[in-house]
Amino acid sequence: MRAGRKTVVSLALALALAVSLIPAAPRAEAVYTPPYQTVKIGLFSYGDDGNIDQRNFPSANLQYVTGKGEGYELGYYDGNRQFVSIGARIVGTPEITVVMDRNMRYDAGSNSYVEAKAPFDGTVVGCVHLKWDDYFPTYDDAMAFAAGNGGDFVRYENGRFWVLRGQYTAKEDAAAAAAGVTGWSVDSGSSYTVTVVQTRTNTILFEYDCGTETSLAIRTYTTNGVTPQTWHRKCYYYGGFAFQRYTGGNITVVNYVDVEDYVKGVVPWEMSASWPKEALKAQAITARTFLMTNITKHRSEGFDICNTIHCQAYHGNQRATADTDAAVIETAGQYLMYQGKLCETYYASSDGGATEDVENIWGKPIPYLKGVIDPYEASVVDKISNYNWDKKFTPSSLGAQLRSKGRSSDDVVQVSITFTDMGNVYSITFTDKNGVKNTFDKSNCRTVLGSNLSNRYTVNGLTAYGSTASLHVNNGAAMDIGIGEAYAVGGRGAVEQLSSGDVYAISGRGTISKVNATGGTGSSRTVTTGVDASGQFVFTGSGHGHNVGMSQWGAYSMAKYYNKTCEEILTFYYTGTQIMYA
Repeated sequence: MRAGRKTVVSLALALALAVSLIPAAPRAEAVYTPPYQTVKIGLFSYGDDGNIDQRNFPSANLQYVTGKGEGYELGYYDGNRQFVSIGARIVGTPEITVVMDRNMRYDAGSNSYVEAKAPFDGTVVGCVHLKWDDYFPTYDDAMAFAAGNGGDFVRYENGRFWVLRGQYTAKEDAAAAAAGVTGWSVDSGSSYTVTVVQTRTNTILFEYDCGTETSLAIRTYTTNGVTPQTWHRKCYYYGGFAFQRYTGGNITVVNYVDVEDYVKGVVPWEMSASWPKEALKAQAITARTFLMTNITKHRSEGFDICNTIHCQAYHGNQRATADTDAAVIETAGQYLMYQGKLCETYYASSDGGATEDVENIWGKPIPYLKGVIDPYEASVVDKISNYNWDKKFTPSSLGAQLRSKGRSSDDVVQVSITFTDMGNVYSITFTDKNGVKNTFDKSNCRTVLGSNLSNRYTVNGLTAYGSTASLHVNNGAAMDIGIGEAYAVGGRGAVEQLSSGDVYAISGRGTISKVNATGGTGSSRTVTTGVDASGQFVFTGSGHGHNVGMSQWGAYSMAKYYNKTCEEILTFYYTGTQIMYA
């Protein structure tokens, strides 16, 4: 259906509609036990498409939040994700930076450290040192020895503490310094060593190297009863941090954080904090459930999930408010389940009027991820940026678009679209002037036209039911239009799309009949067209995202304008599910 054109059922018919309400599914108590209460979130390591994109860094800054931190405790996380202190603390230095143990130079422009090359100028942290020949059993013992010599510092290495002296950019320089002293030898760390420095200086505070067994962990501590928080890259976080160099290269920063504190961070990044509480609660439950169903997604990289929309947006608690925290607290321990098992709680910004069966997007059928006609987004179209969109191509530019997607194509002369029962695009075929056909199906249907579009679109105004200009409600005898194409005046006076499954209408015979959710009269689900009168192919669509699961804007509308609870929101978008407790 072309955006901006709606088939409007008369007010009399709208008033005759009776929508059956499905009772909310009953809740069950304590049927699920999460595998972890502390989760590992990879920070800035992955792009939105899941590929490593160099957002792991040669250095990482930390600073404890004023009033919510007094110093840093150093250690590692064990196999049970528990912080194990090694007895080392950094006090009186609010800003610290963890760097690779290479020759590193401070870059004032980025307030970070980069690998230094000769000639070495500026503030340089050298990676070659002198090492005292005997180790110490505790950090305090090592520090007591180091305290007698200005500039000495301590390294923790496989359960032992060593005292190091000096910093040189070459082993030859260190060897020359060692030639005149007794008990000291030249040393440099392994490819897994990390160095802690005072930010913006070359003052080394600590080093850590346990190979791949454990990584340095740092957490802010307080003694005033306030929950500590730590700044990292302009956001503040609960929990602690591990600094991993599993491949011997840049540092991956991993936030070890309680499940509920993590969800407090996700909700205001995935939804606006100003949205209705029931929508925020629905987001909290979906985020918590998504976390647990994807807990092994990045296991090979040393963490559970990443902090981008490849998994879920999470950048600490910078955007958290009393309302978003309350939504998490009020749903604490709640998960969305289907027949006693966790759900895959996919969600997207908006569905354009209908979600889709997951198998029509990603191939694998899941019983609760079924497409539903969504009447709620129609009430908030004016609030959603670029909700209704169009893409216009000439035969030449459409051929170029296909080539940008790696396909071989000349000027396109014909486009064929096959629709699903929900009225979304299942496949699209482009035929060029030489007869070469290129077909895109499922999730590729939306990405072929551009980024972050939905699968809900038409070409040159043609839908699964023909031209939008020829749609009608009934033929005088019986309903013969798919409900996905029909709109009515709602109780609030707004024009709204008819809901699926339980919508009833008066037919031409005066009988009340249930509207067929899939609609149609058996006509073909595939439409084919050449260019329009202007010589173009015009793709007109609505919504943004993959069309599977919950529409976030739909949840907003349901909560704000229809007084729906978070449970009603979730059971609408995830068929046959229940909210259950851990």
